[in-house]
Amino acid sequence: MAIFSLWVINKAGGLVYQRNFADGLAQLTSNEYLVLAGTLHGIHAITSRLSPIGSSSGAQVIEGDSFKMTILLTATGTKFVLLTSPGETTAELVLQKAFEAYADAVMKNPFHTPEMPIRSDGFESRINTLIGSGQP
Repeated sequence: MAIFSLWVINKAGGLVYQRNFADGLAQLTSNEYLVLAGTLHGIHAITSRLSPIGSSSGAQVIEGDSFKMTILLTATGTKFVLLTSPGETTAELVLQKAFEAYADAVMKNPFHTPEMPIRSDGFESRINTLIGSGQP
């Protein structure tokens, strides 16, 4: 079981944070990560309208043979995306704690501009504590 990567996507579909936690991931350019984030944002918007009954918050888990992508949509429209191995069972808990770190270290920072890239030592430190060992 492994945690591969964490992304934070703003409400407009822009990638504001991306960090890899495992070796062996494909090395992508920053532009490729931006395209992936925008594509995921579009897929999420489409899936939120596909529910045959009632409203839906969109895709929450996307699984492949060698990965699982778990998505947490916040009330403000910010998406937290965690890429893990398929058998990872703690993804939802890790995403919730990453969101709490974001709320405490980023959104309470008066010098942070909303919707812009996250550059916070406090956030990095809390993510290191949370995911650095691969455990919540």
